Amino acid sequence: MRTGIATVCLSGTLEEKLRAAAKAGFGGVEIFEADLVTSPLSPEDVRRLADGLGLSLDLYQPFRDLDSVPDEVYRANLRRAEAKFKLMGRLGIDTILVCSNVATASIDDDALRAEQLRGLAELAADHGVKVAYEALAWGTYVNDFEHAWRLVADADHPNLGTCLDTFHILSRGWDTEPIERIPGEKIFFVQVADAPKLSMDVLSWSRHYRVFPGEGQFDLPKFLGHVARTGYNGPVSLEVFNDTFRQSDVERTAVDAMRSLIWLEERTAQHLATSGAEFPAAPPTPARLAAASRAYAMPLTTLPQVAPPSGLNFAEIKADDAAPSMRALERLLGQLGFEARGEHRTKPVSLWTLGDARIILNRQQARGVAPAISALGFDVENAVSAVARAVQLKAAAVPRTSQANEEVLQAVQAPDGTEVFLCQDAAWTREFGSDGGEAVGESGGPGRHVARIDHINLAQPWQHYDEAVLFYSSVLALTPQPSQDVSSPTGLVRSQVMQTELVRGERAVRLALNLAPWVQADEVRGTVRDTFQEHIAVAVPDLVETARACRARGLRFLPIPENYYEDLDARYGLEPEFLATLRELDLLYDRDAGGEFLHFYTETVGSVFFEVVQRIGGYDGFGAPNAPVRHAVQHAAQRAQ
Repeated sequence: MRTGIATVCLSGTLEEKLRAAAKAGFGGVEIFEADLVTSPLSPEDVRRLADGLGLSLDLYQPFRDLDSVPDEVYRANLRRAEAKFKLMGRLGIDTILVCSNVATASIDDDALRAEQLRGLAELAADHGVKVAYEALAWGTYVNDFEHAWRLVADADHPNLGTCLDTFHILSRGWDTEPIERIPGEKIFFVQVADAPKLSMDVLSWSRHYRVFPGEGQFDLPKFLGHVARTGYNGPVSLEVFNDTFRQSDVERTAVDAMRSLIWLEERTAQHLATSGAEFPAAPPTPARLAAASRAYAMPLTTLPQVAPPSGLNFAEIKADDAAPSMRALERLLGQLGFEARGEHRTKPVSLWTLGDARIILNRQQARGVAPAISALGFDVENAVSAVARAVQLKAAAVPRTSQANEEVLQAVQAPDGTEVFLCQDAAWTREFGSDGGEAVGESGGPGRHVARIDHINLAQPWQHYDEAVLFYSSVLALTPQPSQDVSSPTGLVRSQVMQTELVRGERAVRLALNLAPWVQADEVRGTVRDTFQEHIAVAVPDLVETARACRARGLRFLPIPENYYEDLDARYGLEPEFLATLRELDLLYDRDAGGEFLHFYTETVGSVFFEVVQRIGGYDGFGAPNAPVRHAVQHAAQRAQ
């Protein structure tokens, strides 16, 4: 698949954008007019730079408000267009994007529109230029891709075709099946963008909230599958307007963008391999996937196929060994019931276990580091294939020094810097002292009869939040759930759950990504800063019993206000004795259609705290109604420090 990206997607100068696109592996670029106009580079300089970087210049855009206008305005538009055609000749670009008219002083006449588009195409042909006509979602009279195609067909000129843009089509909810009735040779360009589903005017939605494929909620594989069936084999190019991306590091954004197209290419092949007359519905085996990827003029490359992870192997916390917080963290683990299994034979790293829950304390290169989650281990079928897939998805491999007789662990880096280890077993625990090996398989595998890691909650920097969603869905095959906003004393916290599918009532992996607010008070009142907090949740078979044992070991739970229990009683009418137990132990409670949920929180050490949970029946949530209570209590504790 020929990949491209519009310069409007990236931050920086035009030269920086081109260099970042080439470094990320893109084949081509769309030149956004404003980027050229504001650049000190001449068109010839831009052309030479692109050639040297191995980039094709695929599209010049946008040309606005050409059609549906009075004759004198149209003649002025043609003069403007001819100047752009000459400029494109200097750039070496042969296709221009023409948008449907959005002006109010326009004429609603399809015959006039077709005539004016044909006249533009005649002029374009004189300069060796092709015109790709696009229906903007907010076009005054043309806002539907089928309408735009009818105009192109009526104009009937070889230099006039259409441009299909996923945002303009999917934001309006148009049916995408009619795409297949457009001849592939008359589709001159394809632009793709994803977006969260929002209730707002489509122009504002488009200008601020587009994201890269896989980071929103549009069904892009289905869209591109229709395009592939037309016989189209031109560029598939990203056009994303997003305030965050335009403020982020240009090279990092380009890598995220390229990952999104690799993801989309593979998902499109999977879609085609399980749908349509060519490939009747069936599981996408490697052979069927390969056949689907070769069946169309647009080749679709696939990656090594991996199953979703089957469990959370471990969580790692990094901290300065000399800091009091490390002692506090070790004390907290002991109070929770974790046992110290020993020191690594060659590294300043220790292992703590509680049933199948494994926590690593890493003191390497941690001078001045307060306790924070630094790595996660996921159980996978084939670690080598999983890492190969991750690297092809532009994830950076994590180098790890291993001594003789030590396990060679495969790892890549997540967008927030967390190291993601892909493990086939827990044989690595044998490297931790004389009894470390006892932690391997001691419970006979994951299950609700022993303690295990239930979920991890990671805080994400605002500029990399969407990137993280795509990373975990593409690299680990986790399924993103609709995001939720949770109230806290400093604002709304956006939360995105990534998880595996239910298998026999169990989810192997649950990962919550939180975008937390960052607030700093003025100096008069003193500085108050809400640092990002993350936590590790451990599931136990009997929470009340566990809570009493933890209390006996001196553990201080996060204190829950009395008002919470009065509200809980009003909502659920719990048995008085059970409600009294919840009050006594600072436990929280939730209920859904599947079952019940009990949990408690510890105090925070560094940026890490622990949650202990019990799922009863088929409860499948995270106790979301209780999250505002936690945020409020933690916020009060921070202010008191």
